[in-house]
Amino acid sequence: MTNQWRHLPAPARPIAAATDAAVVAARDHDTEALTSAIGELAAQDQAQVGLILGTTVRLLLELTHPDGLDGDDIRTVLEQSVRSAAAWQPEVDPHVVLVLLAGALGVHDDEEPALKPEALARHSTLLIAHLLGARALPELMTMALGEIERAQLND
Repeated sequence: MTNQWRHLPAPARPIAAATDAAVVAARDHDTEALTSAIGELAAQDQAQVGLILGTTVRLLLELTHPDGLDGDDIRTVLEQSVRSAAAWQPEVDPHVVLVLLAGALGVHDDEEPALKPEALARHSTLLIAHLLGARALPELMTMALGEIERAQLND
């Protein structure tokens, strides 16, 4: 783990480092590095992983759609992210990406079974890599953790 994550709370550091490694691998289309990073993410506490990655996805959706999202925007994000990922990750599942988008937006179906750790890690990081564009992941992860902290303090 690099020093760039030292400012984060200890439980978030390995999640941030593994997410960063996975996003870099996704951007580089490096299957071996992505598999390794996904393994690291899947080994972490899944409630924390889901919260951090989901908050990061939500922030990216808000940043890429500052005027708000509608059904067509979500459909476009879904289609583009799945097509982009499927070009080199043929096992990408559009339904899993849809579940992640719905969860990030707070409209998750309670009857939907929980995602397996590897599916959560793989699809979330592929979605984040797609939405991130030229933005820096460390800044977004820091923002996401700040939002999580504020929400927990206000509960």
